[in-house]
Amino acid sequence: MNPTGGTVRTPATSPSARITVLSAPACHFCEDADAAIEAIGQDFAIEVEHLAIESPEGARLVAEHRPAMTPLVLVDGEFFSAGRLPRRKMIRMLSRRASDAETLALMNGVHRGQ
Repeated sequence: MNPTGGTVRTPATSPSARITVLSAPACHFCEDADAAIEAIGQDFAIEVEHLAIESPEGARLVAEHRPAMTPLVLVDGEFFSAGRLPRRKMIRMLSRRASDAETLALMNGVHRGQ
């Protein structure tokens, strides 16, 4: 977690998803989401941006997406979840993206390791 806000890149090639997490103070779902996304980032190439809900950008995103709970989680700028993070849903989405990227690379004649 990056409590001061900002972007954290996970080790890998290019990110398959940009995840934005809007957190509120004393939010246990926010802490849980941060830990889950950090763990998921060990297996997937993701870029994570942490924003405070009170920040100007956080306030703009809350006005745009109107989450009922925090954290608000966006993937590539699109609503993904609010409240408790659906881990399996995120893993399925990232797995699908990784598989699609691999398929595209094979179709273009570019395969990792060759």
